[in-house]
Amino acid sequence: MQIITLGNEILRQKADKIDKIDEEIEKLSGQMLEIIVRDKGVGLAGPQLGIMKRIFVVHVEGDTERVFINPSIIETSHETCKFEEGCLSVPGIYANVIRPESIKMQAWNEKGRPFTIEANGLLARVILHEYDHLEGILFLDRLAENKKKTLIAKYEKKNTK
Repeated sequence: MQIITLGNEILRQKADKIDKIDEEIEKLSGQMLEIIVRDKGVGLAGPQLGIMKRIFVVHVEGDTERVFINPSIIETSHETCKFEEGCLSVPGIYANVIRPESIKMQAWNEKGRPFTIEANGLLARVILHEYDHLEGILFLDRLAENKKKTLIAKYEKKNTK
């Protein structure tokens, strides 16, 4: 499985709900976790692989690997923080993004078991970043328009040589 990069319209589409969590979805989640290890990422969403399903995986250093299926945000904090983000779908481009400091989310794991997670700091940021992918949103979309255009131009220049 190859990671889809900026310019592919798939990244701008909303992912579909997963109706049945079965062995196929469990296998997919395992493959996605292998890819983030291989590509040195901390998260990966289905749409980044061209799989238009509401699934993402995260593995932040010091935390366990996590699979989120059909996630929904229950609440986010009013407090925000700025932190540098990158994305496997926009390789080599980084920018400071403002996001809520903490989050509460409900989802299902790869075994079909529901869970609720409260996260803050880097884990919350990664969860929100991956959730955005399910909505067709890239981290660049969270930037001021002029900064976004500058970074897209930099990416395109770097990747058209």
